[in-house]
Amino acid sequence: MRLYPGEECGVFAVCGHPNAVTLSTYGLYALQHRGEESAGIAASDGKHPFRIHRGMGLVSQVFDSAALASLSGSMAIGHVRYSTTGSSNLMNAQPIAVVCSQGELALAHNGDIVNASELRARLENRGSIFQTTTDSEVILHLMAQRVGKPVEEAFLWALDQTEGAYALVLMAKDKILAARDPQGFRPLSLGRLDDGYILSSETCAFDLLHVQFLRDIAPGEVISIDGDGVHVLRAPRPIETAAFCIFEYVYFARPDSTIHGINVSQARIQMGRELARLYPVEADLVIPVPDSGNYAALGFSEESGIPFNFAFVRNHYIGRTFLQPTQLIRDFNVRIKLNLVQESVRGKRVVVVDDSIVRGTTARARVANLREAGASEVHIRVSCPPHRFACHYGIDFPDPGSLLANQLTLERIQSYLNADSIGYLNIDGLLRACGSPESSMGFCTACFTGRYPVAFRRGLHKEILERNQLTPLAAK
Repeated sequence: MRLYPGEECGVFAVCGHPNAVTLSTYGLYALQHRGEESAGIAASDGKHPFRIHRGMGLVSQVFDSAALASLSGSMAIGHVRYSTTGSSNLMNAQPIAVVCSQGELALAHNGDIVNASELRARLENRGSIFQTTTDSEVILHLMAQRVGKPVEEAFLWALDQTEGAYALVLMAKDKILAARDPQGFRPLSLGRLDDGYILSSETCAFDLLHVQFLRDIAPGEVISIDGDGVHVLRAPRPIETAAFCIFEYVYFARPDSTIHGINVSQARIQMGRELARLYPVEADLVIPVPDSGNYAALGFSEESGIPFNFAFVRNHYIGRTFLQPTQLIRDFNVRIKLNLVQESVRGKRVVVVDDSIVRGTTARARVANLREAGASEVHIRVSCPPHRFACHYGIDFPDPGSLLANQLTLERIQSYLNADSIGYLNIDGLLRACGSPESSMGFCTACFTGRYPVAFRRGLHKEILERNQLTPLAAK
């Protein structure tokens, strides 16, 4: 059972650089935090069939020297995946590659297409045969319907049929296309290295590779990159109509990334400052829950004047594990990832700053650990509002019935966690920390408010396309 919101996915692309495969590999390393289930790269030299390597696991596990030697070309697209639609298996690893009426195509996608189930049923009724159970594949099948049309026109037509969230990179024979959905839910940036162009879900990958940041791909914008440079196929939507996922700033994006001109670490520091003003407390120590709580805790400390220190030590070598907790080791899942420096908190009133509380299981265990270590008071501060609703645009939050804030009032949450006090940042404070209303950029806050920018079919689930395959089309 997942205790945290699942990461989304990361996409990366290189066009017109002789070291496209190497750059893509390092780019995926920088984006690893966005998906740890599978990784893949598709490469092209413009003459031979695409060379593709995909596998389950981390980038370092998927790409050894033999795998990298099998890839070559001046164009490449890469992907790291956390499954949000379609279960976690090699069949669903990306990039997805096909040969169709548009020639050879490879696609990498971050986000969720909310009408994918309906599109797939329609395509299957017309004879399409799908090789995955991801929502991403419907875009390729839609493009294949445009027989005799240029690949750019087919891409635009396919996007017009889709609804929901997407940051896409598509590799064709001699070019790479990229797009963001009209609301701009998911980030995508454009950079330049030597004579080549780079696309990445986050700018932290640019820093690693010394790529010159050019700009963000704007909401609704579609571009093509070839030997003649960058071409805008569809102009962006007005930025005021955007609905960028605000949880990217809270949790998902790396703190060294800059999105829409706002550095993620600075936004998190401002969240902590807003939180300290909203829920002041008398205490001796501010401690973060690493790693995503670090900068919010720093902001809380700076604003409140309460000293900051690390008390939780994170084990960076723990990923998925087959070991299960037993009576021998209580709070196993919490303790194996975060251990407590007891001497730092003994006899002290501590403020624990976390980025979010989802089910509350780990937060409750941390409070218990702090009290066992001798903390005299434990105050919980959360740098975003309470999560009460599901996300349908690319984040795998649990079912709303499992969300702690959807079950309990603030007072009962405090009691459940056994905390001396609790405080969540409110929507207004979160928006201020992320540059709004000073910025004209709009944000999606549906997981907090239940106000969804794009309509979706109720009952969506990450494995909905697999479930639909068990139901005859005639019965749908």
